[in-house]
Amino acid sequence: MHIMEGYLPIQWCIIWYVISFIVVAYGIYQIKKIVDETPESKALLAVSGAFMFILSSLKLPSVTGSCSHPCGNGLGAALFGPAVTAVLATIVLLFQAILLAHGGLTSLGANIFSMGIVGPFVGWIIYKAFTKANVSSTIAIFFAAFFADLLTYVATSFQLALAFPAPTFSAALVSFLTVFAVTQVPLAIGEGILTVIIWDRLLAYKPKLLAKLNALSPNEA
Repeated sequence: MHIMEGYLPIQWCIIWYVISFIVVAYGIYQIKKIVDETPESKALLAVSGAFMFILSSLKLPSVTGSCSHPCGNGLGAALFGPAVTAVLATIVLLFQAILLAHGGLTSLGANIFSMGIVGPFVGWIIYKAFTKANVSSTIAIFFAAFFADLLTYVATSFQLALAFPAPTFSAALVSFLTVFAVTQVPLAIGEGILTVIIWDRLLAYKPKLLAKLNALSPNEA
C-alpha cells in the first residue's frame, strides 16, 4: 500500500498532506489526554506502533508504484481510536521511508491517509459496533483488523485512480482494486488471526487497562 517516492503528482501530494496533518494534529492532542488519564497505557501505545511497523514492513510487490502487506492498524484503532492510530502510522511510515526506502516523503501524506486514517477509522467503527452489541472483543478485533487492512487498500486504490485516471477514473479504480485483492484478502485474514492472538494475551495480562481504555464489551468490562 505504501505509494513510492515521486510517484504521485505534486498537487495530490499536497492535498493528502493537508488532510492528514489535521487528523494527526488532533491525534497528538488525544495521545496527551490518554497518557494524562492513564499513564500505564504508554507501553501499550508503543506496542501498537511496533505491531504496525513490523507488519507493514512485510511487503510484497503489487500495483506499480505500490505494494501489498499487512497493516497492523486495527489493533491501535480498537485500543486508542483512529486519530491516535494516525499519529502512530505517521511515525511508522516516516521511519520506513527514511530507513527502509518503503514508501516516500512526498507520498507520506497519502500513505498516512490510507493506512493511518481510513483503515483505522473503519476498523474502529466496526470494533465499537461489535462491542456495543455485546459481541466478544476477540471476535470484534478480528473483524476490525480484517476490515482496517482491506479499507486501507481501497483508499490507496482511490488515491491511485484519482492521480492516474486512465482511461477513466472508474476503470482505473477497478483495475487497482482487482490487482490488490489477489494478495490483500488472504493477508487481511492472516492479519485478523494474528491480531486475535495478540489481543488474547492482552486480555489475559492487562484486562483492567483495557477496561480503562473502554476497549471491552459491556459484559467483559
